[in-house]
Amino acid sequence: MIDQHKDQHPIQTMCEVLELPRSSYYLTLQETESKRERENKELTKRIKEIHEESKGRYGAPKIHQYLCAEGYRVSLKRVQRLMKKEGIRSIVIKKYRPTPSKETVIERENILARDFSTTTINEKWVADITYIHTLKDGWCYLASVMDLHSKKIVGYSFSCTMTTDLVIKALDNAYATHLPPEELILHSDLGSQYTSEAFMEEVESKKIRQSFNRKGCPYDNACIESFHAILKKEEIHHVTYLDYASAKIHLFQYIEGWYNRKRMHGSLQYKTPQQVEDEIRVAAKSLHHV
Repeated sequence: MIDQHKDQHPIQTMCEVLELPRSSYYLTLQETESKRERENKELTKRIKEIHEESKGRYGAPKIHQYLCAEGYRVSLKRVQRLMKKEGIRSIVIKKYRPTPSKETVIERENILARDFSTTTINEKWVADITYIHTLKDGWCYLASVMDLHSKKIVGYSFSCTMTTDLVIKALDNAYATHLPPEELILHSDLGSQYTSEAFMEEVESKKIRQSFNRKGCPYDNACIESFHAILKKEEIHHVTYLDYASAKIHLFQYIEGWYNRKRMHGSLQYKTPQQVEDEIRVAAKSLHHV
């Protein structure tokens, strides 16, 4: 038997089998493609908006989470494709590493021992200092204190000098706003500011347990190191600060306006640090009223 469909176009054959006019098939195809194109245009527009709102800090995973939270039904791969097509990418710049100090370092107790796990806020805080350059005032210094549970920067201090007073102010700021319970662990490196008599007395007066990195082990304080790296990738390396005052304003906007309250964290199930803290406080209040 001769196959009457042998020399026919596959689409024509399919239309005959389905008893569907070819014109209807092409019209359906055109409508499907148009719908997909419209969706892609809408998605691309929203992707650009989210990317701009984050000042270029968000990559595909976080933009995808943002879209899903807004009700869009879209895969991560599709978001990646659309971003690649438009040349949209996250900011990634290598962080500056200052020359290490040559001071003699004495080992101290490492209570934290790289155990970054927590059950709630105000159990374990980590602290560190980073360097920020300005045109008029040269190097300035940011001391930060992070809660390991919420990843929130609970306190910070910014100064033109790297003194013990800098780290005391950061701790005082964190303590006054969060009022942690006794036996809170505060972990830092072995820098002279954190091992100074004045700082250790301040810690003791607040009934905080002080913990330190081992000599030559920056990974013992990886979480706060990571925050300072993010700060530099997303903010500092993209701005030229005129002086101390202008840098201070930008840092406040980044830490309080962006990082704590708007920046989603994969390790927090794409919540912000402030969201995590708020949820814990609401749950604790509800439990108290029961």
